[in-house]
Formats: sequence, C-alpha cells, structure tokens
Amino acid sequence: MLAAQAPVAHAQLCPDESFARGILTPPATRSSISRDTPLQVSSNAATIAIAGDAAVDGQVTVNQGDRALSADRVRVDKTTNSVSVEGNVEYRDPQLQVQGSAGRYDGGAAQFTDARFQLLQQDSRGSASSLQLDSAGTLQLQGVRYTTCPDEQHPDWRIDAAQVSIDSSNQTGVARNASIRFKGVPIVYLPWMSFPVGNQRKSGFLFPSVGNSQRGGLQVSAPYYLDLAPNYDLTVEPTGYARRGVDLFGNLRYLTDSSRGSLEGNYLPDDRLVGSNRSRLQLTSNTELPRDWQLRINAQNVSDASYFEDFAQGADGTSVAFLPRQLALSYRDATWRSGMVVRNYQTIDSSLAAADRPYTELPRLYAQGQWNSSLLRGLSYGVDTEAVDFKRNTGAQGWRLDLRPRIDLRAEGAGWFVRPGVAWQDTRYRLTDTAPGSSANPSRSLPSATVDAGLLFERSAGSGGRRRVTLEPRLLYLYTPYRNQDALPVFDTGLPDFSTVALFRSNRYVGADRVGDANQLSAGLTARLFSSSNGTRFLSATLGQIVYFTQPKVRLPGEAPQTTGTSDLVDQVELKALDNWSVDIGTQWDHTTGKAQKSDLRVQYRPDGGSVVNLGYRFQRDRLEQADVSAAWPVSAQWSVYGRMLYSLRDKGTIEQFAGFQYSDCCWGVRAVARNYVSTRTGERDTGVFLQLELKGLASVGTRADAFLERAIRGYSPVSRAR
Repeated sequence: MLAAQAPVAHAQLCPDESFARGILTPPATRSSISRDTPLQVSSNAATIAIAGDAAVDGQVTVNQGDRALSADRVRVDKTTNSVSVEGNVEYRDPQLQVQGSAGRYDGGAAQFTDARFQLLQQDSRGSASSLQLDSAGTLQLQGVRYTTCPDEQHPDWRIDAAQVSIDSSNQTGVARNASIRFKGVPIVYLPWMSFPVGNQRKSGFLFPSVGNSQRGGLQVSAPYYLDLAPNYDLTVEPTGYARRGVDLFGNLRYLTDSSRGSLEGNYLPDDRLVGSNRSRLQLTSNTELPRDWQLRINAQNVSDASYFEDFAQGADGTSVAFLPRQLALSYRDATWRSGMVVRNYQTIDSSLAAADRPYTELPRLYAQGQWNSSLLRGLSYGVDTEAVDFKRNTGAQGWRLDLRPRIDLRAEGAGWFVRPGVAWQDTRYRLTDTAPGSSANPSRSLPSATVDAGLLFERSAGSGGRRRVTLEPRLLYLYTPYRNQDALPVFDTGLPDFSTVALFRSNRYVGADRVGDANQLSAGLTARLFSSSNGTRFLSATLGQIVYFTQPKVRLPGEAPQTTGTSDLVDQVELKALDNWSVDIGTQWDHTTGKAQKSDLRVQYRPDGGSVVNLGYRFQRDRLEQADVSAAWPVSAQWSVYGRMLYSLRDKGTIEQFAGFQYSDCCWGVRAVARNYVSTRTGERDTGVFLQLELKGLASVGTRADAFLERAIRGYSPVSRAR
C-alpha cells in the first residue's frame, strides 16, 4: 500500500482520513526523471528484475525515482520504459496523489481514468473522469469536481467543471464551464474562472458581500484582485446600491526597495439620490531618498461635504471634519532634522464658519539642530526654526518666522538628575489682509528658563525580590516673562488637553502664535512596579499639579482665564498586574469644586488576540459622558461573536452599536453584522446589515472581511485556533 502525505496547510485542523492513508514527507518539488531512469518493480514477496516486456499480477508496486505506482495488475513495456496499470491504481509523487481504476505511466507523465486526486502541498482534492499529468507537473482534467474541503465525497463547497487545468508548480488553476456549489446548491456559473491552489497571491474574484442600509438600500460588492507584479497589485470592487447606482472602488498598492504606498478611490456616477457624481480619492506614499532624505505624501479628497454621511459605516466616519492633503520632504542625521511641508485641508463640516477653518501652509520650512559641547560634559545647545506661509480666504494671512535658540545642561547621577536650560524665542510676521489699524509686521521676542529635577528611589519587593518598586518625584520650574500678544494672529496654535504629559511642557500652547507667560512650579510623583527578571511593568501611577506663583495672562481668543493659584490635579494609572487584564485610568480633578473635569477609564480582558472584552467610560464636564462596551469572543472552535455599544449618558441614547457572528473552519466561513449609528454632525441615524460568505481556497488575498473589527474593537486581532 502506498503512503500519502498529510496536507501541510490544514491537515492538523481538518484531516481527510478517507484519502490520507499514511505519512510521507516528500521534497518540495519533483526530481528530474527521464525515460532512461530505471524502473523497479516489486510484488508482495520479491523485487522482479525486468529484462523485457512483462505482466505482473497481485499487489504490485513500480518505483521510478521519487514516483511510485501500484495496482492489482501491471504491464511493463521495456522498450518505451512505460507502465500500464489496472485495478486499485494508486500513484504518488512529492506533489500529487491519485487513485483510479486504470492508467498509464511513461517517463514522468501519467494518465488515469475515474481518478481521485489530492494536491499534497496545497491541501486540495477532487475527482475527474480522466486525468493527465505531464513531466512539468501540469494537470489536465476532464469532468472535474474540485474542493479544498477535507471530505471530497460530500464537501461543503466544490467546483464542478467540464475542464480544469492545474499548474501545481505555480499553484494556479483554470476551470472552464464551471459552477460553484455551496452545500449542494449552485451559487455561481462561470464559463471561465481562474483560482489559486495555494496561499500565494493570485488574480481573481475575492469573496463577495451582501448588505442593506437605510441610506443606500440593498448593496452587493464583488471585488476582483489583480496580481500585476511581485511588488504591486490592484483590487477593483464594484458595489451596486439599489437606491444610488454602481460605485467603483479601486486600490493600487506598490512596494519597492525605497518606497511603498497606495492609491485608492471611489467613483459613483450620477448618484440617483442626490443627482450628481460622487467620488473619493486617497494617496499615501513613503519614499526613502538618497542622502538621508525622505518624501511622504498623504492626500485625500471627496466630492462633497455629505460624502461620509452617506457612505461611512459608523459614527467615527461621520465625525470627519477635515481631510488632510500633505507633502513632506524631510532630512535627518545625527545633528539636523529639517525639511519642507506643504499642507492643505478640505473642510468636510460645512457648518464651520470660514474663520474657524484651518489655514493652508504653502510651504512650512523647518530646521532643528542639536550639538553637544566638547568643553563641558552635559552641556548641549541647539536651535529650532521654521518659516511658514499661511493662506486662507478669510482673515489675516502671510508669513511667520520663528527662531528659538537654546542651551541646556544635564547633570545626573545614580538616582537623580538636574537639567537647567535657557532659551530665547523670536517670532516675526509679514501679513496681508489685516484688520484696519492692525500692524502688518507684528513681532514678539522673549526669553524662558527652566530647571527640571528628579529623583529615583528603588527597592526590591515580593517573595525573593521578584519585583522592583520605584518612586520617582519630579519638579519643573518654568519662568517666561509676560508679553502682550493680542496683536498676533492665530494661525495654527491651540491649547492641548491638560494631562500628566502637559505638566512638564515649556509652553502650555501648541504652535508658535502664543507663548504662555509662566512663573510656576510643576510637581509630579510616579510610582512603578516591575518584574526583576524581565522588566515587565505591572503598574505605573502618576499624580501631578502646577503651582502658579503669578497668574498667567496670555490667552487665546475665547480661552477662560486661570483664576486659582494651582492647576487641576491630574493622574494617570496603568495596571497590568493581573493575567490578561489591563486597566487605564486618567482623571483631571478640580480640587476647588471637588468635581472631576475629565476622566477616562478603560478596562480590558484579553487572553489572546481573538478573545477580548473592553469596558470604557469617558467624561468631559459640560461636553460629553459616554460608556463604551465591546467584545469579540469565540464560543466554540468554529463560532465567534462580537459586538460594540457606544452610549451617550448625557443624551441618553446610543451613538453606535453593532453585533455579529462568524463561523469559520478549514473549508468555508460566514460573517454577519448588523450596525446602527448616529452621525456626530447631523444627528441622522443609519442602520445596515451585511453578510459575507468565504469559500476558502478560492481566494487568499485582499482585505479580510473581519478587518473592521480591528478598528472597532480595541485589542482585537484574529488568531488561528486548532479545530
């Protein structure tokens, strides 16, 4: 009896015991065999030397190199070095195993009738009324049934075709006059189809999906993948909307030694609901240039302000207010970081006033240099400079030049550090379209000084010193004199959220249009718990506050003044001491009123990437209060469920919710999801139901059907599980 190879891709998950009768570990490819390679014929009892033509009955095996052929009756033609076989025919080589009623073998080529076959390295199988194999490993089959399911007699899906050609070396197949059957029901008929017989990239149709939404009605997507070259490919996906028309999506990806990127877009001609063409385009590119230069492009555009309202599938998509269009050319070495940025935004939220829309930067030029002094250890000096041309149709516009030289000294030892520093910031403008009576060339120049100091206390903890506990107090004194800056425009400057990171900033604003005056001391205390053996961090907790010796006077338009002698208390706690559990807590606490101004709580249980439960709470006083629950969980080896609910406690309503399930085995899979969400801008709701069937082995590339789960459920990443 011949031995057969266990399928390498799915054999441990879904073995085909009716076909695989043993274990063989063949080489990856066939060895070279010619007609002159000798035949070795053996019966149950002995090896027979063939001097001429011969006929042998019984359980007979013929070997030629790494090919083996067995049957009840064998006839050898010594002149042609060929073999004819009948009765319980079995053939195997490193890539193929065949069972049939009769056949012929001739110098690496073979023919069989009433054949059952298995491609060993691709884990696919089927049957054919006739099978021909040439010496190059190409199969020609007639009257074919083909599947990757383990049970070839009763597969969950199969291809029925008049003719099939399979090139096992290139792992591609072509079927003619083919129908695809699922659970015995024909679902697709194709006069010609190409399909992969392995996990390599292969041009062809990907898994279609069907859905229905209130905005678009019934929708059907049928993606097609084009393997254009080893380093670039194209996915085309037409989607038919019952109420709108046909939307064409394309995604071109490329990868070279120096660059990578993608160009993708949608085009829906004559949307019947709005009576106009709809489109979206996005280009991303990252290119490494000679001499430490790099070019990055990220540009997006949509045809109209309602595009994401109509086509986004979730509340996050409808919250898009601006689309960036940016080209960045940068240089970096041991001393300098410099470059040029050209940036523009498309405003999606049409309700924004013109004065609230972002400026175009044509261009932003910047350079940052850093040097260490050879005269004094720990002494360093540097310069940060940029020149930006801001353009907008409304309000003042023009150039801003910002120059900030600085000197820092770092002194440190075991368990302590002190870092004093001084800087001077000079900012000048050349403006047009200023308000009457305003200067076209305002400027601001001022110094600043900092002293940053900290201590590190550390001790062993736990049984046998398996843990390390640290206590890290830190102080930052900041002095920046007051300069009246009301005459300066506000091009790109904002006030970031107050957090433990903001405690130790040298300017409370982001952007050069405002430099906050300061005479203050920031104090923070951090405690950490580590593993002594591998450095794993189990706990990190930080508490901090700012003490104002003088009240800050500089403000942005509309910014509330600081009226107390201290800032809010801020804390951040990260706990990972429990197996598979993590807790993140951040709070901003107004100690004068005894009320929290902001809080963010996230709890996660994650035993593996495919099993995760998230609980979240987010609060900002007078703005929002939300609870977020999401989960993805396997309920059996094949079944998984997932879902998310984002609920507004302030508005007493659901912002977004979805729920679904997926079934997956080695042969096929199905995913279904129902989603309901409200637009964050318009308040309109949309509901959709989507279904996708995956017949494994017909496609192996493209966007996975469950890719959206990774974006919607924090910590989720599919993993293979034994079945």
